[in-house]
Parts: sequence; C-alpha cells; structure tokens
Amino acid sequence: MTLLDRIILLLTGLTAIYILWYFYKRYQKEKALHDVYYMLGFAVLLVSGLLLIFFGWGILASPYVLTVATLIPLGISMGLMNQFAPQYKKAYSWFALVGLLAIAVTSIGGMSLKSIAVPVFHGVAGLIIFGLPLFKKDSAKGFWLVGIGGALIGIGGIALAFLVSGSQLLFFSAEFVYAILAPLLLLMTLAFAFGFRKDIGTD
Repeated sequence: MTLLDRIILLLTGLTAIYILWYFYKRYQKEKALHDVYYMLGFAVLLVSGLLLIFFGWGILASPYVLTVATLIPLGISMGLMNQFAPQYKKAYSWFALVGLLAIAVTSIGGMSLKSIAVPVFHGVAGLIIFGLPLFKKDSAKGFWLVGIGGALIGIGGIALAFLVSGSQLLFFSAEFVYAILAPLLLLMTLAFAFGFRKDIGTD
C-alpha cells in the first residue's frame, strides 16, 4: 500500500465521519431504525478504512475482516429497505441474516462455498443499494447518488470476493483491484455522503 493509498483511505474515513454525524443528528430527532442501520454500515466502513491504513491490503485476506466488512452493504441495504420498502423489510432481514451467517461460516471455516456466498450476498445488497435510490420516485433530488455508491460497492465487493477466494472476475486481477481499491472506496463514500445528505436535508 502506497502513501497515496493511505491518504485516500484517510479522506474516506473523514467522509464516513461526516455522514455518520448527520445520521446521528436525524436519529436523535426521529429515533428511526433505518438510521441505526445506516450508522452501522458507515461505522464499519470507518473502522475498516482505519485497519487498512495501519495494516495494509494483506488484512483483507483475514476471514474475520471479510465477515465484518459484509456489515457495510448489509447496514446500508437494510436501512434503505426499512426506509423506502418497509413491506419487504422482514423478508430481506431474513435473507441478510442467512447471508451474513453463510459468509461467516464459509469464510472462517475456509470452505470453498464462500466463493458463492460472498458474491451472491454482495450482489443482492449492491443491487438494492443501486436500485432503490434510482427508482424511488418520491425520494429527494440528488438521492440517486446513493445508487452510484451502490454500484461501486457492488463491483468492488464482488471483485474483491473473487480475489480472496483465489479466482479472478473478468479483468479484475489482484494488481488491478489493489490499484483502484482506495480511490473506489473514496468515490463510493462521497457518492453515499452527497446522496444521503440530500435525503437528510429534506427532513
């Protein structure tokens, strides 16, 4: 990991803190469950970024880190389902729980099935984060940027999952993924921050 990577990851962490503060302020007023899920996702993103700064890319090989990092798309997608599609939140909650357990068991247990569990869960969560902000007609203007963040987290998560499992997704070689990962995380977090800030600003 280069010094530039660490600087970019630091900026990613500062951006996560920025949007966490706004989620916390809204939660203090409304006590809405979806804000708890959002805060979970961005808090894990912040911690993950700090761990990468101190320990480098090698920490991504840890099955525990892979499992905990799953809470990022889990938290954000659960927040979106609770806020914008509450009629499906119970069914998705069960899917998310099963997905998290499957990733934890297959990753920590060193099972080959993790090459299926991780892409499936990250893919579904990424599609929800991508789709809901883009197609929700009554959402705030500019909220579509959350969907861009969802596309980035889906692509990055799936590509990284293939690497960890020893495979390669299309042209996403290890060198290529590690070269773009820090900028990708920053762009993703900025898209989330601007998009969610538009939504919070309407309350």
